[in-house]
Amino acid sequence: MKCNQLGSSELRVSEIGLGCMSLAPENEAEGKEILKRAYEEGVTYFDTADLYQFGWNEEFVGKSIRPFRDKVVLATKVGNRWTADKKSWDWDPSKTYIKQAIKDSLHRLGTDYIDLYQLHGGTIEDNMDETILAFNELKQEGLVREYGISSIRPNVISYYAEHSEIVSVMMQYSILDRRPEEEMLDFLHNKKISMIARGPVAKGWLSERALNRSESHQYLEYEGKEIHELVKGLQDKLASERTLSQTAIRYCLHHPAVAAVIPGASSVDQLLSNVGAAHTPELSADEVAVIQSLSKASVYNQHRR
Repeated sequence: MKCNQLGSSELRVSEIGLGCMSLAPENEAEGKEILKRAYEEGVTYFDTADLYQFGWNEEFVGKSIRPFRDKVVLATKVGNRWTADKKSWDWDPSKTYIKQAIKDSLHRLGTDYIDLYQLHGGTIEDNMDETILAFNELKQEGLVREYGISSIRPNVISYYAEHSEIVSVMMQYSILDRRPEEEMLDFLHNKKISMIARGPVAKGWLSERALNRSESHQYLEYEGKEIHELVKGLQDKLASERTLSQTAIRYCLHHPAVAAVIPGASSVDQLLSNVGAAHTPELSADEVAVIQSLSKASVYNQHRR
């Protein structure tokens, strides 16, 4: 598995990582096997969050990767706090909350440090300088090696890029959601900040089961019928050496700003299909052009602040 440098840091991540949110408490045996097989297949980047399953995800991932903890990059997130009734969560990027939350995450993960600690959101109304101070102190204390943010808001991303030591930005990115191309990918690349792409197969719309889905469904600005037409076009015009989901994953990696793509996996077979993309050829410039001609350049421009 090819590994890429994360920003200007010393961290190196496998180009295909594992988004752990889809691991389920009701199927721990399968989840443990997914994590083990991922590592055996060359995955060295595992991404979780304190929000997932009320902390269970962190605990499970930490326990499952313990045999190879020192050989991987473990990433988690902070900033969302469950309400007392656990029916919703509040946004809290304050220094006080971040410095308390990391203690809880370290305990659940069963580790002394987090390789990549990420702010799980962000708005332009936040006291971003206070948040940055919190992350810098955690880094100085040795509790985190590097930090980044998970956000789709250009103004928020720009502020952190200019005023903090972030090494990465996680954003939703796929053939069906090309918003990052509009103004973020080149900007981040020039700043030597890596992008981590989540949602590369667009909730299954860019997988082999896409044509079995009803045309009445919708994904972002795409109607189901439009996606069916796009999928058929991809199948007709691109080489058959990759599956559709592998093409989708490779597309996210075509821009040099993208250090890693983190598809989720709810089964070992799905995992193997995803990581199999690492063993297929990179997309040619002509293939990228075909994909971009079939898809929309940019979808809805909400959350821009």
